[in-house]
Amino acid sequence: MSQLKRQGLIRIALSVLLILSLYLLSAATENSARFGRLYIWLLLLNGVVLVALVGLIINNIWRLLRSVRTRETGSRLTLKLMGLFVVLAVVPGMIVYGFSMQFLQRGVDSWFDVRIENALDDALELSQAALDQRMRDMRQRLEEAAAELSDVDAGMAAVTLGDLRSRTGASELALLGENGRIIAASSVDTGDILPHRPEDSVLLQLRQGRPYVGLDPIENAGLHIRALVPAPGPEGPSNSRVLQGLFPVSPRINDLAEEVETAFSEYRELAYLRGPLNDSFSLTLSLVLLLSLLFAVWSAFYLARRLVAPVSRLAEGTRAMAAGQYGTQLQPGGNDELGSLVRSFNDMSRRVAEVRDAARHSQALVESQRAYLETVLGRLSSGVLALAPDGTLRTYNEAASAILSVPLAEGVNKPLADLAERYPDFRPFAELLEQHRQVSTTEWRAELSLDTAEGRRALMCSGAVLPGEGENGGDVIVFDDVTALIQAQRDAAWGEVARRLAHEIRNPLTPIQLSAERLQHKVGTRLDGDEAALLARSTQTIIHQVEVMKDMVQAFSEYARPPTLSPQTVELNALVQDVVELYRGEGVEPDLRLELAEDLPVLQADPGRLRQLLNNLLRNALEAAEDGHCAVTIVTARGTGRYEDMVELEIQDNGPGFAEDMLSQLFEPYVSTKPRGSGLGLAIVKKIVEEHNGMISARNMNGGARISVRLPRVIASDERIGDRQ
Repeated sequence: MSQLKRQGLIRIALSVLLILSLYLLSAATENSARFGRLYIWLLLLNGVVLVALVGLIINNIWRLLRSVRTRETGSRLTLKLMGLFVVLAVVPGMIVYGFSMQFLQRGVDSWFDVRIENALDDALELSQAALDQRMRDMRQRLEEAAAELSDVDAGMAAVTLGDLRSRTGASELALLGENGRIIAASSVDTGDILPHRPEDSVLLQLRQGRPYVGLDPIENAGLHIRALVPAPGPEGPSNSRVLQGLFPVSPRINDLAEEVETAFSEYRELAYLRGPLNDSFSLTLSLVLLLSLLFAVWSAFYLARRLVAPVSRLAEGTRAMAAGQYGTQLQPGGNDELGSLVRSFNDMSRRVAEVRDAARHSQALVESQRAYLETVLGRLSSGVLALAPDGTLRTYNEAASAILSVPLAEGVNKPLADLAERYPDFRPFAELLEQHRQVSTTEWRAELSLDTAEGRRALMCSGAVLPGEGENGGDVIVFDDVTALIQAQRDAAWGEVARRLAHEIRNPLTPIQLSAERLQHKVGTRLDGDEAALLARSTQTIIHQVEVMKDMVQAFSEYARPPTLSPQTVELNALVQDVVELYRGEGVEPDLRLELAEDLPVLQADPGRLRQLLNNLLRNALEAAEDGHCAVTIVTARGTGRYEDMVELEIQDNGPGFAEDMLSQLFEPYVSTKPRGSGLGLAIVKKIVEEHNGMISARNMNGGARISVRLPRVIASDERIGDRQ
């Protein structure tokens, strides 16, 4: 049983006892003869109850104010309900009390009105006058009967009395002697042997000559009119006899007389107690009203708490749900509307918890699918972009950022134009996507040559419209860096061309050279003068050009030669310093600047091929600025980002840079802007880089050109273990 229900039962029991006590107090006030002795005790008992109620109310008020100060749930609502209950109970009670006191004063005064008092006096006098008249009639009848006995002796008196009794209507007639001796008697009740004798004082009054008539109660017969008159006998007036007659009084008259007398007596008593009675009624009414109001106020606390309890539980449950504690269940209430509201809240909370669990499950499933998709996208070598219907970047994979050489993370949830403004190299790609997005084709494919920070790249792009709730759910763009593929195809073609050229050109060169030498040897001795000189110049030119063509054939052979590496541990910084020292002793010393990173990882490479790579790059840089001051900067560094497993080598010169139309074919054979260049230097460099599984790129800078080479470093065993973990 809850505490509120237990308090409710206690209040019901106390209310019954209080009503019983007030009823007894009221009854004691109305009938002081019955409850007069209990009045004081009842008054004390109700006074104790009054003090107890005041104490309980003060305690409840203090608890309520404390809960309001501490901002307990429902305390303010309880305070408002208490104020409402007190107003509804006290104001009508005081109004009723005022009118009741007024009616009480007027009612008590009306009880003691002069007219009522005169009416009671008149009624009493009227009843007495009627009774006196009846007694005079009875005495007159008795005197007439006494006159008829004047000639009746004692022997015949009994017979005569019986006749007289029937005529006079008396219930008993008795003839008494002078000393009170019974001479004869006649009675209606034949069972009575002796008549009812009068008192001696009545006989004395008769001896003095005064008749008697009065009301006397007769045993077992009620109130009778007793009349005694002198009755002279035949012996003359000296023979003094007395005739007594008993006349019954009508029960109706008797009752009326008693009621009038009783009412008059009570009225006199009330008139005497008028002041105390008025005070007693006022005190009782005030006590009843005060106890009722205090009990109502005390009970109002219980009713307010009982009404507010479900609301407080609802408020606490609502706060719990607002804090994310879904599934909160409240204690069930009653069967009223508040109980129904609590049950509805529990149903709602349970359903919200179920929806939350379902949402969490769905979210976990979506996160799992998203992680799976990100893992798949992260492992793709193709770049993937997802655009929103308004063209903003939704998501991307790392390959996309690496291929474009643009930090796409800065453009998430932003239009691609923002990235294009910050990174101009990205603008052609953004414009291509915007162009196809405006056309609103479901699928498209396009090729794009894009200059990036790591050189010009050939991209194969394809896009498609994503399904959505509306007509367009966005776009997905997939693109591949086919630069290496195209370059590989070109390299393979050039390799085959170089191999065939070397094979086809090498064979006739030696006979041509031998023929020129034999011609010089056989014919030169036979000619004189200018002809001999002309023959010598011609044969030397042929021999020189054959040497040049042999070098070219050797270069082609070198380019077409399959890789035969002898890898070993190489410190790139030391190798760079060795190669640079070779160029410092030339006639016009170039300005060679080294920016070598400390603790650079070692490489697993062929040092001879790397030395050839450095020679080709340095010679290419020096030749680019051969007409002016040459400044070459060589930088080594650790790779970062997705190139953290590589070592970077950059060689930048201050020359005019590469022609823009040659950037896409820069590493192809026989592509050169130098008048005497074979166009195989950078092609061989690229071949060496690819033999070492590295990457190479070229880019024009604000002043000069820059060649970037990335070579894989040797990974220590502990790093491999860490990566696997």
